[in-house]
Amino acid sequence: MQKFLTDPPPFLFFTGKGGVGKTSIACSSALFLAEQGHNVLLVSTDPASNIAQVFNTKIGEHITNIESVKGLSALEIDPQAAAKAYREKILSPVRGKLPDAVLNSIEEQLSGACTTEIAAFDEFTALLTDPALRQTYQYIIFDTAPTGHTIRLLQLPGAWNEFLEQGLGDASCLGPLAGLDKQRKTYAQAVDALSDPEQTRLILVARAQASTLDEVARTHIELSHIGLKDQFLVINGLYPQQDIKEDALANAIYEQEQQALLMMPATLKNLHLDKLTLLSNSLVSLDALRKLIATSVDLSFEHDIKNTKKETEKVQSAPIIIDNEAHHSLVCLIDELDKLDHGLIMLMGKGGVGKTTIAAALACELAKRGHNVHLTTSDPAANLSATLHGTLENLEVTRIDPEIETTRYRQKIMLSKGKHLDSAGKALLEEDLRSPCTEEIAVFQAFSQVISEANKRFVIMDTAPTGHTLLLLDATGAYHKEVARKMETKQISFSTPMMRLQDSTLTKVIIVTLAEPTPIQEALSLQADLQRAGIEPWAWVVNNTLSLHTLKAPLMLQRVAQQQSYINAVKQQHSQKYAIVPLQAIEPVGVNALQKLCALPA
Repeated sequence: MQKFLTDPPPFLFFTGKGGVGKTSIACSSALFLAEQGHNVLLVSTDPASNIAQVFNTKIGEHITNIESVKGLSALEIDPQAAAKAYREKILSPVRGKLPDAVLNSIEEQLSGACTTEIAAFDEFTALLTDPALRQTYQYIIFDTAPTGHTIRLLQLPGAWNEFLEQGLGDASCLGPLAGLDKQRKTYAQAVDALSDPEQTRLILVARAQASTLDEVARTHIELSHIGLKDQFLVINGLYPQQDIKEDALANAIYEQEQQALLMMPATLKNLHLDKLTLLSNSLVSLDALRKLIATSVDLSFEHDIKNTKKETEKVQSAPIIIDNEAHHSLVCLIDELDKLDHGLIMLMGKGGVGKTTIAAALACELAKRGHNVHLTTSDPAANLSATLHGTLENLEVTRIDPEIETTRYRQKIMLSKGKHLDSAGKALLEEDLRSPCTEEIAVFQAFSQVISEANKRFVIMDTAPTGHTLLLLDATGAYHKEVARKMETKQISFSTPMMRLQDSTLTKVIIVTLAEPTPIQEALSLQADLQRAGIEPWAWVVNNTLSLHTLKAPLMLQRVAQQQSYINAVKQQHSQKYAIVPLQAIEPVGVNALQKLCALPA
C-alpha cells in the first residue's frame, strides 16, 4: 500500500508540474478507494481536464456517476460554465427590478477573467464546505491544474477571507449583490478544511528530474506557508533498472533519475515518500489504473516487467511499421521563421511536453542568426533562466511574474486614477486594488504589452499549460469584445491583442505535444479551441520521440512502437506543418545544448 493512501483524510489533493502523472495517480486512487467500498467523488479543477478520457465517460460540470466503477462519481469544474452560472445567480433576482442600464453595467462588471476565476473558485470552496457532499462521499479527490494555477487556487480562500475580513469589497467583481457575509463564512471554512490534516492531505507528484524536483520543493514551501502541512511526495515513472538490457538511452535515463533523487532538495527529504515505476502502457483503462495503484511498488514493477516482456515479444513478432519518409526537424521551422524579421511565436500545449525547452531552443537559434529576440513566459512555474543557463547576444529573457506585475499595476492605478482623489478616496481605491482579482488584470496587461512588441522584433512566448493559457486567451477575447463594442459607435479604427493573435502574418502558434494519447488528445482540443477563437495554429512539434535511437530495452521498444502511430497521425491528419524532436539522453540545458537540439535530424 502506498503511504499516501494509508488512512487518508476525506480531501485528497494531487498537484505537481504538468506531465508528471497527477491525473493518472488521482484516477487510480479514486478507483482504488471506490473498489474498497467507499463512495468517492473525483473532481478536476484543471480547465484542460482529461479524466473523461481516462474513464471513457462524458463528465462535464455536473456530478456524474462512472458507470463502470461502483461508488465512483466525477466532476469537471468548467470555468466558463461556472462563470455563466455565477453571473446568472447575481443577475436573475434583479431582472425586471432594476433599469436596463444598471443591469448592463453589472453584467459588464462580471464579464472579465477575474469573474471566471472567482466563479470556478466558488465551486471549489463549496466542495470543501458542503455538508451534504461530505455525507454522500467518504472521499473527495481533487485532480488539480499544473502547479502555478493550483497554488493560486489554494491560496485564494485565505486571500479572499483576508480581503473580506477588512469589511470592504463592494467595488470588487464579487458584486454588490453576492452576499459577502455568506462568502466570508464559506472562505473561512475552506481555509480551516485546507489547513486541517484530519480533513486534507496534499500529494505532490513529481518525476525524478532536477527541474521538476526543484519546482515541487517550491510548491511544498509555498503551500506549507498557507497551512497545508500534511504533504506526501510521489516520484512517478522511475525507469526500472532490470529493463535496461545494455540499452544506452535507457541506461542514461536511469542514471539521471538516480542522480536527481540523490540530489533531491533537502526540504523534500522529510516528506512521506512513495516511488512508482514507469509502466509500459498508457493509463487510459481500468486495468492499467489498477496496476498503477493496487500493488506495492516492487510488485507492480515485477508485474510490469513481465507484461512488458510479453508485449515486447508481440512487438518483435509484428515488426514496427516505421514511416520511411524523413520527418521534419526543428530546423525546418526555424528556416521559415528566419525569412521574417519580427513576429509573435507562442508555444502552447499540455504541461510537461517540453514547451519551455522548445521555446528556448527557437529563441537561441533565431538570436544566433542575428534576429532581435525577446523570450518570455506566462507560466508562473516556468524557469527560463535555468533552461538557458547563460546569455546570448540579441536575446532578452523576461518572465511575466504575477506578483511583480500586480505591484506594478497597483502603483500605476494609484498614480493615475488616485491622483485627484482625497485621502478617503485613495484609501478606498487602495483597498479595492488588494482584491485577488487584481492579479488577473495585471497579468493580462503584461501579456498585452508583450504582444505589442511583436511588431518590431521576435517575441517568443512560453505559455502556461493549456488550461491556464485558455483562461488568458479568454480574458483577451473579453477585452476585445468590450473595446469593439465601445468603438463601434465611434467608427474609430482600433487594434486589440486578440486581433494581433488572429493575424497569421504576425502570430505563429506552435502546439507542442508528445507522441502519447493524452498529450495528443489535449493538443487536438487546444487546436479546436484556438480555431473557434479565430486563431489557426501554425505548426506542431512532437517532442521526445524515440524513433531515431537504437533501442534494446523491452520497455523502450514497446514505447517506440506506440509512438509511431501518433507521429503518423500528426503528420497525416492534425497539421500540415510539423517537426519531431528526438528524446535526449541528457536534458538539454544551456545555450549550446539548446542550439544542438535545433540542429538534430528528425
